[in-house]
Amino acid sequence: MEYLEFELPIKELEDQLQKCQVIGQESEVDVTETCKQIEKKLITTKKEIYKNLTPWQRVQMSRHPSRPYTLDYVKALCGDTFLELHGDRNFKDDKAMIGGLGKIGDQSFMFIGQQKGYNTKTRQYRNFGMANPEGYRKALRLMKSAEKFGIPVVTLIDTPGAYPGLEAEERGQGEAIARNILEMTRLKVPIITIVIGEGASGGALGIGVGDKVLMLENSWYSVISPENCSSILWRSWDQKELAAEALKLTAKDAKKLKVVDAIIKEPIGGAHSDRETTFKSVSQAIIKSYDELKNLSPKELVKQRMEKYMEMGVFKS
Repeated sequence: MEYLEFELPIKELEDQLQKCQVIGQESEVDVTETCKQIEKKLITTKKEIYKNLTPWQRVQMSRHPSRPYTLDYVKALCGDTFLELHGDRNFKDDKAMIGGLGKIGDQSFMFIGQQKGYNTKTRQYRNFGMANPEGYRKALRLMKSAEKFGIPVVTLIDTPGAYPGLEAEERGQGEAIARNILEMTRLKVPIITIVIGEGASGGALGIGVGDKVLMLENSWYSVISPENCSSILWRSWDQKELAAEALKLTAKDAKKLKVVDAIIKEPIGGAHSDRETTFKSVSQAIIKSYDELKNLSPKELVKQRMEKYMEMGVFKS
């Protein structure tokens, strides 16, 4: 189990509890009451820490190496029914963007999302979750296929941004993202979007237009990462915590600003601390959102979606 810096008090208590239990097992000393006191203090400490997380700490939680990624969610939600589809029929198959058909219960969905790696080898293979133009074109191809067969779309966002390399720009990175945004506004099937980790810049927006946009409690959604914002404004990454606060990138901020529709609560300790509960919450959120959208006609869907995005940023002086 890896711990973030602000989680060290929890680590200390868990180590104490483990040592206490070992003493009880290896000797005749009764440590039951001591263990109970440590457990009680551990629960209280967890509640205090996770209830008062700063924006920067939530960014750190979204990047936790044990946090579940897109394929983890898809496999948990769909089991053996998931069929991954590959390629953009133009250049190649982008491993940073995955997609395919799967079922939750009896309902079919087209799942699309960025996929990060679990170690150095797979992170390089997945390009750290940063998609190239062909990844966004693959996503669009799958969305168009879903539209053709009347299958709702679920997108799972988890990316530090679209790949900024020279070859990506040469193949039309900006155009690919802009095309996806345009086409998603007028797709004639329900689109449910969930930010499961990092939701950075146009890389997130390329699959981020939805009828229902949801965020996990410890995810973030912003035009730029705190580090990059800090490097632009202060010429240094040292102000990343201040940048995270100013960017209003947390789920709570996004809900208040009406950028997202709802927040999916995570277990105490984050999504990685209790994966099964997290997967269940996400599955329920998808089904609930779909139930609210499934009876709308294609015309009503598109109209409602367009109005939703046109109203963003409107304010009264």
